[in-house]
Amino acid sequence: MGTDARVAGKVGRRLLWFLILLYLFAYLDRINIGFAALQMNQSLRLTQTMFGVANTFLYLGYFAFEIPSNLLLARYGARVWLARILVTWGFASAATAFATGPGSLNLLRVLVGIAEAGFVPGVLFYLTLWFPREHRARANALFMMAQPIAMALGSPVSGMILDSHGAMGLRPWQWLFVLEGLPSVALGAMAYFYLTDRPKNAAWLTEAEKAALEDSLRRDSADNPAARFAWREFFRRDTVLLSAAYFGLVMTLNTIATWTPQIVRAVLTRHSFSSIGMLTAAPALAAAVAMPLWSRHSDRRQERAWHTIAAYLLACAGWLLVALDPEPEMRFVGLVCCSVGGFCGMSIFWTQPQARLAPADRPAGIAWISSCGILASMATPPLIGRLVDLTHSFVPGLLLLAGVLVVAAGLIWLARQRPQPANE
Repeated sequence: MGTDARVAGKVGRRLLWFLILLYLFAYLDRINIGFAALQMNQSLRLTQTMFGVANTFLYLGYFAFEIPSNLLLARYGARVWLARILVTWGFASAATAFATGPGSLNLLRVLVGIAEAGFVPGVLFYLTLWFPREHRARANALFMMAQPIAMALGSPVSGMILDSHGAMGLRPWQWLFVLEGLPSVALGAMAYFYLTDRPKNAAWLTEAEKAALEDSLRRDSADNPAARFAWREFFRRDTVLLSAAYFGLVMTLNTIATWTPQIVRAVLTRHSFSSIGMLTAAPALAAAVAMPLWSRHSDRRQERAWHTIAAYLLACAGWLLVALDPEPEMRFVGLVCCSVGGFCGMSIFWTQPQARLAPADRPAGIAWISSCGILASMATPPLIGRLVDLTHSFVPGLLLLAGVLVVAAGLIWLARQRPQPANE
């Protein structure tokens, strides 16, 4: 094993487990409303469209503060800024338990979005300061594994909480928000003391390891000059194509996160909340197993576009199975394909904007592409909810998602037709 690989391995062992843990709770606090809806919608008298709109308000706050938050992280460092994000979103997520109707629910969800804004693109930018390009797909995939892990672990826990009887005047769906939100506050305090902003500040690396790592980062121009807000990045051909392709992927990822418990209940009726939680966990667990294998294969081949396209098309096939196959077992297999394809596609996708943006443009550029995903997260829940209210079925919405994935895969193919530009 070469020096670069040994140092990357040491950095990964130090940072990735903790970043994964942080993202696990971030994602859990973002998606637990999908499980809460199994009780909350009736308690707060929400239609499916109103529930979808509540999800949109979270992403509205996230979108509005995404780029400013990422630029502030670049200025103040991950140790300070990620700690701030964690503490504020933990309190905001727990407060969702006290919603009394659509208006208060929308307000609380927008506060969660504002608090969490910048976390994901901030960590993706942070990884570019620690991992050379040849190791970055695996680092991204391990970090992104937090999403399916959060679903795999959080789904059965959420189901068991909903099957409880509540306590202290709070209903089970309210306890779900409290019990899954407050741990983020403690993790925020831990992040302040545990994270290191840059390799040169890492007391846990030797001087030789610091020099080797900084040399590797310098060779692929991953050292980070002063961040700047670069409007021209937003309108370059590749940025536009990748932003639109990510928009299409996030429509699928958001549907998986928001609607899977209700889709499972529609497909497999007469199950307790705990059983729905266990069934919802299975596709996410399959994705968590597949992501590191797929990203390792991408790193070994040093190929990104076709690995992304294949994953998009697998998710597309999954939605077609869920929507059209009459057998419940095959529809469940379709959910597995959606989860594996969606999450594997996301992990490889993020190597492409990291490679194509100039170093000083990465904080704003990565945040912009991520923000396009947030726009998809804003648009998708009310769109799917409205289609369900109109047709009393998930089928039209799922067919729409399948078609969007085909278009998004085509955009990835178009983006690969031009050589990667040199860093500026």
